[in-house]
Amino acid sequence: MIAELTTALEPCPLPNFVETGFIQDLTYRALAYIEAGFPVHFRGTSGIGKTTLAMHVAGKLGRPVVLIHGDAEFTTSDLVGGENGYRMRKVIDRFVSRVLKVEEDMTKRWVDNRLTVACKYGFTLIYDEFTRSRPEANNVLLSVLQEGVMDMPANRCGEDNYLQVHPDFRAIFTSNPEEYAGVHRSQDALRDRMVTMDLDYFDEETEVVITKAKSGLPHKEVEKIVKIVRALRESGKCDFGPTPRGSIMIAKTLNVLNVPVRANNVVFRDICQDVLASETCRDRNKSIQSDIKAILDTLINQFS
Repeated sequence: MIAELTTALEPCPLPNFVETGFIQDLTYRALAYIEAGFPVHFRGTSGIGKTTLAMHVAGKLGRPVVLIHGDAEFTTSDLVGGENGYRMRKVIDRFVSRVLKVEEDMTKRWVDNRLTVACKYGFTLIYDEFTRSRPEANNVLLSVLQEGVMDMPANRCGEDNYLQVHPDFRAIFTSNPEEYAGVHRSQDALRDRMVTMDLDYFDEETEVVITKAKSGLPHKEVEKIVKIVRALRESGKCDFGPTPRGSIMIAKTLNVLNVPVRANNVVFRDICQDVLASETCRDRNKSIQSDIKAILDTLINQFS
């Protein structure tokens, strides 16, 4: 049991986490769905804070957290468990002084993996980027989420073939939109068992407060950076809209270098170009990159 429990994280407040009205509303709704008995699925673009929000909501539930990151190589056993090594038993009998009797036997050792641990002890499961795992690996979740029962492998020594899910078990999922590379289309049956909350970009106030908390830059400096990032996103010229992560990268780097947010500062301009041109154009199309850099030059002059 001790080995199993080491896979769980103790819930605690996240460092530098900020709660604007926007975040509070998302958290309130997510907790309401969970309280009503429905798993929650945060779906949205990379970099908008899905995992951080999932950890925040899980912390509000007050139960230990089990974290799983989706992986294309996962099989059901990576979620449920499997036979991992052997357990040896040796008995030495010296009851008769002149006779040495030794008995040895070896049995396969079953180890529960994280989904089983969460279901058994009533922990909160965060399945991050669950669509990166193949649908057949996730099939075990269907009965867990609907009937509250986990179908266990028949070779699980000394245990029942079915595990009754603990009543305190809760589940939070995250995923990117399905058009992203490296993800699988999830089963309709699985998505039907959860409430999907599509996360768009945060409002400006939230982006400013998050960037300030993560970078340590003064509020007015951060406001300028966020305005540049948001205006570039809204320009409609990007392959991928820049996320709050771009604002945080710029702000933290400026803080480390002690560089001001000024249009006439070459280092500031170069950092914006490095972070935002690469984040918004990912196929190395020189024509698009050139257009993005030109737009950035205009926005930097406008807002800083």
